[in-house]
Amino acid sequence: MATILSPSAAAREAHRREELAAAMEDADAAQRRVRAVAAHLQPPPATPAAGRGLAANPTAGEYAHAQGYSVVLPEKLQTGKWNVYRSTRSPLSLISRYPGNLDIGTLHDNFAYAVETFRDCKYLGTRIRADGTIGDYKWMTYGEASTSRTAVGSGLIYHGAPEGARIGLYFINRPEWIIVDHACASYSYISVPLYDTLGPDAVQFILNHATVEVIFCVPQTLSILLSFIAQMPCVRLIVVVGGDNAKMPSTPVTSGVEIITYSRLLIQGKSSPQPFRPPKPEDVATICYTSGTTGTPKGAVLSHGNFIANVAGSSLNIKFYCKCLYISYLPLAHIYERVNQVALLHYGGAIGFYQGDNLKLMDDLAVLRPTVFASVSRLYNRIYAAITNAVKESGGLKEKLFHTAYNAKRQAILSGRNPSPMWDKLVFNKIKARLGGRVRLMTSGASPLSADVMEFLRICFGGEVLEGYGMTETSCIISAMDIGDKSIGHVGSPISSCEVKLVDVPEMNYTSDDQPYPRGEICVRGPTIFRGYYKDEVQTREVIDEDGWLHTGDIGLWLPEGRLKIIDRKKNIFKLAQGEYIAPEKIENVYAKCKFIAQCFIYGDSFNSSLVAIVAVEPEVLKAWAASEGIQYEDLRQLCVDPRARAAVLADMDSIGKEAQLRGFEFAKAVTLVAEPFTLENGLLTPTFKVQRPQAKTYFAKEISDMYAELRETEPARPKL
Repeated sequence: MATILSPSAAAREAHRREELAAAMEDADAAQRRVRAVAAHLQPPPATPAAGRGLAANPTAGEYAHAQGYSVVLPEKLQTGKWNVYRSTRSPLSLISRYPGNLDIGTLHDNFAYAVETFRDCKYLGTRIRADGTIGDYKWMTYGEASTSRTAVGSGLIYHGAPEGARIGLYFINRPEWIIVDHACASYSYISVPLYDTLGPDAVQFILNHATVEVIFCVPQTLSILLSFIAQMPCVRLIVVVGGDNAKMPSTPVTSGVEIITYSRLLIQGKSSPQPFRPPKPEDVATICYTSGTTGTPKGAVLSHGNFIANVAGSSLNIKFYCKCLYISYLPLAHIYERVNQVALLHYGGAIGFYQGDNLKLMDDLAVLRPTVFASVSRLYNRIYAAITNAVKESGGLKEKLFHTAYNAKRQAILSGRNPSPMWDKLVFNKIKARLGGRVRLMTSGASPLSADVMEFLRICFGGEVLEGYGMTETSCIISAMDIGDKSIGHVGSPISSCEVKLVDVPEMNYTSDDQPYPRGEICVRGPTIFRGYYKDEVQTREVIDEDGWLHTGDIGLWLPEGRLKIIDRKKNIFKLAQGEYIAPEKIENVYAKCKFIAQCFIYGDSFNSSLVAIVAVEPEVLKAWAASEGIQYEDLRQLCVDPRARAAVLADMDSIGKEAQLRGFEFAKAVTLVAEPFTLENGLLTPTFKVQRPQAKTYFAKEISDMYAELRETEPARPKL
């Protein structure tokens, strides 16, 4: 099929081909580089303890630098600077396909392989019955899912959806989501996932921007679509999953939109089966829209080849097996969950879906008893807090027994010994039962997991707990911990399908020559890199340079043995612990309307789930308020630390935020008032009077720490898991 390329994108593609031709002409130089690197690497010893990939050849150590989990290569043969890190598993060439299955180049190929290999194995499971009641998990096999996939694809052809049409998926995780996605892959449609939590404006923008022709939804999201159906001229068909044929609403004839149920589409497809229209690896598989915190959402265009390269490269770090049982509750509109499922099906894993209510997730875990559990730091932090609070409340002998078991198991792990099974029987098996009791692999992504929580999970739940780093624009994973790596406080080494380098950021005092650890902006290159932002050549050029490097905006450093650690953000956008992106300038501009505020600095990070604010007050306004309240004070500084003043300012900020329709996580939950304004002299402002964020973070480090400590103290006790 023809891929989606604007004229400017086509020009860029032509330019890339010209570069490829030039590179082929320079093949001699490339071969010299390969021979040079190959000559200075040797296979590792055959001992199990040495299983770290390739090692440096001691006779040529001056030319190669192997660091255990990564090898360092020159970016360009002529420069002599060795700054590109690759996995030790793929030092000379990046992986773009499964090493044992080179014929798999698309998502369609991947599913076809799984169906052929695991046809009668269970694949997709749900507890939700046709009448809406909840029971035990009922499973669909790989073969049955394949049949439904064919019916959905044939049904779309029956309704006239042309090859390359964009298909929207606007509902939460359930088996039908996966089947529709498989149908898109097999019939060369392009899926456009939408978070079910998106507001009407964002949904309308995405559907029109991507020119979506068919939307799959559920009755709950159908009502949102109907509220602006007249503003979606591109939509021709809406398919309601779980809908009742007798209750399908009619639409105005002038809208040209037909609404049918998913069950009717299946019947129509089965009555008119159509052959597959397999895509090519370079064809577009999906357009994933970002949250768009600084403006309208951006659509990241990912090809089939991007997906396969990512799951193939990460398969050498993270092992799945046909007996894997996985629970799906993270949103499928997010690349993290989607890639997890693509990876699992290659090995014949079974995927059980939660019932759609986060408050009932623990019940689903108890029934499903998964062996693989993927999550984000926010949930792991809650698990950590729930267990530690329960231990404190137990007191006495139980509390002492837990700490004794914890410390004994920790010491055993640190010394490389197998912990005594006695501690699991006495203490930890009860904790493991909270996730079903059979989890052998836990993964964390989307935002950093603190080192103490990582260690806690490894000790309490046993098995492997791995953290990775990635983004939508890299088809998900960039780096991941290796199974068996007991160290913490990092996100592992590059996967085998991409290479990573750090670029100097002098304005933040980060350089790749820093000692003892090189630091800089993380840049990534390889077959996992996305095609660009849909219909947005300008922003595409801002993140992908002329050499093909994707600039992530994240600041990292290289730890010993070639492990990557995330330490900062180059751009001002950051994530909270729950994975929500924050654009602080936008929020500061809202709060600038507050009468008490002269200047405002909003702070948040990936280890906390809420924002805090530093406010340089308007002296006269605050003094006038104090006089009206009869509050006595010696000077402005004393007034700023008065709890009543802080409460009044925060209340006014809340009022302004509500008027501006800030989202819940965009509200500052605590505020510190300061009498001294931000100035050029104290280093808090740039020459253009913008807040110097890194400097402000350092300048107010104590105040920020105190606010988060206060928030933790006032946080309501969480229910036990």
